[in-house]
Amino acid sequence: MPTTANGLDALLSLTGADLGRTEWREIAQDRVNTFADATDDHQWIHTDPEKAKTGPFGGPIAHGYLTLSLIIPLFGELLTISGVTMSVNYGLEKVRFPSPVPVGAKIRLHGVVGTVEEVKGNGVQMPLTFTVEVEGSDKPACVAQAVYRHYA
Repeated sequence: MPTTANGLDALLSLTGADLGRTEWREIAQDRVNTFADATDDHQWIHTDPEKAKTGPFGGPIAHGYLTLSLIIPLFGELLTISGVTMSVNYGLEKVRFPSPVPVGAKIRLHGVVGTVEEVKGNGVQMPLTFTVEVEGSDKPACVAQAVYRHYA
């Protein structure tokens, strides 16, 4: 069940909150191929399962940027926001990909809120640390520090 926040005051009160973890989501080859088509990144380690078996990961892996992009829909499973007129992705402070996501693996998102602060224009800035975990792996696939802004 996601955390809910209604309005800017509720968002301010989330400073330091651990939003928990999402359900597991499998990364299928068709999703990787669709991402490759959308980004024109058809490197064989992603899109050629037979050749990838002989590569450094023993099979195809998801693009790092695919893993990063999945933070957006997964984040919706952690936090529901109402009582604002607009929310924007303000950017990323830092992104790392400590380990690959093998095709067929399951991932989930863990989110922790940083210090939420008021910003000009009747809004708040909310930094979050996101960790994309891979089922059965000790190392995360992605760790990203994202910044969102929400306006009344």
